[in-house]
Amino acid sequence: MKLAMKYVILYVSDFEKTMDFYKGIFGLPVKMQQDTYVEFDTGATTLSINTRKDVKELTGLNVPEGSAPTQTFEVGFVVEDVVATIETLRQQGVTILKEPVTKPWGQTVAYIADPDGHYIEICTSVE
Repeated sequence: MKLAMKYVILYVSDFEKTMDFYKGIFGLPVKMQQDTYVEFDTGATTLSINTRKDVKELTGLNVPEGSAPTQTFEVGFVVEDVVATIETLRQQGVTILKEPVTKPWGQTVAYIADPDGHYIEICTSVE
């Protein structure tokens, strides 16, 4: 079996806030949109969003109504300058969860949250 990750879908409560975050603040181009389902171009892996209500109706899965104060996964974005990126995001009102730190393996990482509280790692690539 050969698996290839193609996309990640985040379930969101506030569609407009989340669109503004990923499209407006992050500047991610929209690949396609169908109602509340949106795909953003991030390179090899597509980042998608959809409302919790729509996902529940489409799939019949048990999707929680609201965001949780803790998460069980994170989305990572690689940048050249983590400190400068975090400062830009801070100036735009983005919640900074963890300030930039350089790990023992040489990678610089910081953590922010999107409007639904999804953890987002902003990091340099691992050399």
